[in-house]
This record gives sequence, C-alpha cells and structure tokens, in this order.
Amino acid sequence: MGVGMARNLAKVGLLHGLWNRSADKAHALGAETGAHIATDPAALAADNDVVVICVSADADVLGVVDALLPGAHPGLIVIDCSTVSAGAAREASARLARRGAAFLDCPVSGGVEGARDGILAIMCGGTAEAFEAARPVLEAMGRTITHMGPTGYGQSTKATNQIMCAGVIQAVAEAMAFAKAEGLPLEKVIETLGKGAGSSWYFVNRAPFMARGSFPAGFRVRLHDKDLGICHDMAAVHGVELPVVEVTRGHYRQLMESGHGDEDISTIFQLKDAMFSPKAS
Repeated sequence: MGVGMARNLAKVGLLHGLWNRSADKAHALGAETGAHIATDPAALAADNDVVVICVSADADVLGVVDALLPGAHPGLIVIDCSTVSAGAAREASARLARRGAAFLDCPVSGGVEGARDGILAIMCGGTAEAFEAARPVLEAMGRTITHMGPTGYGQSTKATNQIMCAGVIQAVAEAMAFAKAEGLPLEKVIETLGKGAGSSWYFVNRAPFMARGSFPAGFRVRLHDKDLGICHDMAAVHGVELPVVEVTRGHYRQLMESGHGDEDISTIFQLKDAMFSPKAS
C-alpha cells in the first residue's frame, strides 16, 4: 500500500523524502522517484511540513511517532494511513501536540489496486484546520476524501469498514463455493453477477482469485485478523460481541494455523469449498 501511495505523491511533486524500517525498500523507491532518503524519522520530520505514515499496528504507529518527535516542529502535520485503534490515534495526537505538531488519523480503503491507482477512500480524523492543510497530499493518494470528525473518528470509520469487509468476503466465498459445487462456469458467474444487485468490490476483484484457486497477497489474512481484533475490542466497550467479526476471526485462525496468513483474505474460499467436498459429508 505504502509504495503505491508514495509513487502517487511523487507524480505530483509532493514526495521529498523517504524513510523505511527496511532500508533497501527506501533506497529502491528513492532511486525510482528521486526522493531523498532520510537518515531517520526525526530527520524526515525536521525537513518536511507533512509526513505520511503507513505501518501495521498500534505499537508500530506509536513507535514511528516517538521516532519522529525529535524532529517535530510547530506546523508539522503527521498523516497516519495505518489501520489501528482509535485510542492509538488519540495517543499519537497527544504526543505530537506537545511539540506543536498536528496529527490526522487517515486510514484508507481500496486495496493495493486503489493505492496504485490513487483512488483510495480516505477517512480522516483530526482538526478541520489540519485536514484542509493536508488536503493536497490526501488528494494525491485518494479519490474520496472525507473529514469524519475529531481525532480517532477516522479509525472508527475504518473499523466499520473492516466489519463490512468481513461480511462481504464471507458471502462472496460462500457463493463462489456453491457455484463451483453446482458445476457453473465460474468466469461467466463473475462476469454476470458482477453487474447484478449482489455485486461488490470484493466480488469483482477477488472472486477471480477464487475461480483460479490462487490468492496472491492483497489484503493479508493476518492483517485483517488484526483489524477485526480492534473491532472486537471496540465493540466490547459497548458490551457487544459482533457475530460476523467473531466467526471470521475463527476462520482466519484456521487459515493462519494452516500457513495461509500471508495470503489474500479471499483464501477463505478454501474453507467454504471444503464444505462441499465428499469428506465434509
């Protein structure tokens, strides 16, 4: 995701510096785009007015923010496009505020394709002033840019999205397994139903993986499982357990235990397909 986003920033002249925990990745992208390779996050913050973060989990975001702090300055805006908890977003914002810097939690949706094509949906939390100042950067990475409210609201919106994704991928996988068991030509199923009332982004873009039985990493199982863990914890605050979240996490545990954690979440099709095998009867 981050590489596609960085390339789109470079296309409009907004990528001035790079840093990555894997130095070889930073140097490769720097050679491609001409962006300066910062020695560390603090140097990156000191030399720029806006810094975009895209990592994996709460601890990663807070770790990068802490590394940025020595170079943070009044007027700096840190945009975090990771998917983390709303609480982590609020903590990151508080740490940066002590240095006069602003923070926007801006998780994204649209997959690696959306990041590559610059058409991500970006849901933002933070002050309206910081959001407007950061708009040119956000618009270079996405097509639908929405200020949802104060800090943490971007992440709460993304959690909502991840619950929807869990339900949709479950339904798509189940439907495709049923279609296969019925002996239907799966390519024609995808072409026809992709234009019907039951269609979705996941059906159009991931049902072909199921038809081919190949699940290249797009949205990895282990990362969606992490996100659904966040949803579980946030729902628990309300005293609620969400059935779609819990069932999907159970399926993901099976997949990860079987070595499929780094495959796309459409690999859940394998569990649905197995239900129709003779051994399942």
